[in-house]
Amino acid sequence: MKVERTLERAVTRGTAYSVYAPRAAEGAETVVLIHGVGMNQSVWFPQIEALTAHYRVIAYDMLGHGGSALPTPAPTLGDYAAQLEDLLDALQIERVHVVGHSMGALVALEFALTHPCRSLSVAALNAVYDRTPEQREAVMSRAETLADVPLDAGIDVTLARWFGDPVPAHLADAARAVRALLLSVDPVGYARTYRLFARADNAHIGRLPELGVPALFLTGECDANSSPAMSRAMASAVPLGRAEIIANERHMMSVTDPVQVNERLLAFLFEASKAQASASSGTRADAERMQ
Repeated sequence: MKVERTLERAVTRGTAYSVYAPRAAEGAETVVLIHGVGMNQSVWFPQIEALTAHYRVIAYDMLGHGGSALPTPAPTLGDYAAQLEDLLDALQIERVHVVGHSMGALVALEFALTHPCRSLSVAALNAVYDRTPEQREAVMSRAETLADVPLDAGIDVTLARWFGDPVPAHLADAARAVRALLLSVDPVGYARTYRLFARADNAHIGRLPELGVPALFLTGECDANSSPAMSRAMASAVPLGRAEIIANERHMMSVTDPVQVNERLLAFLFEASKAQASASSGTRADAERMQ
């Protein structure tokens, strides 16, 4: 899919990124999109088309993916959050709405927690949180075998989990596109990132009450590994958090049901923008009264 409103596509400070111009008035807020493990920025095309109606959009390749640099051999979530900070510094953008999917959701939350003054809101799509022992064992087992088996060895199992087994006919094109992304990813970058993803589900336990911006936790009803229970638990811990569940959807709902994902995401962003505008007006009014 080609997005017509590409304003800039480049690599800076080791990060490949694209900027998409808004169809809205000058001064539109910026939304940053962070993909999951094994994907790249192109997976967001169904959201970019919808979001540019109101926002400037930045999509970029996570460390170890697409055109971006490899992470260190043992990266941390802080490294991935720092990648976004460096990109915003390079583009001279101060504050953004941060949207992430799966591993990207963990990065989005880490960025919002560690850079609250640069975050307008955060949306965590299909995020993992506090896995059960059984879930943790399964994902750790996969992580431990990455160096020993070809990257494509587990793709069919992954696609079955994400799309259904067999893949429904109406999702066949989407599944083929996701397969192509998984096959094209750098195996070293994938392995380093996946190992972090496998152990990062507890990274925000006890920290979410510190998240002071509006937060949406959105997942699919049938996503067993980024489950509705996880999203509800995260939302209940965040002062301005809310959980929403899309019926009958799985892990790749952003490509299998982009209409619903985009509707939920835009509604949340509108509310967050309105809240931010009200807060800014209140701050200005308070300052004027003190003069």
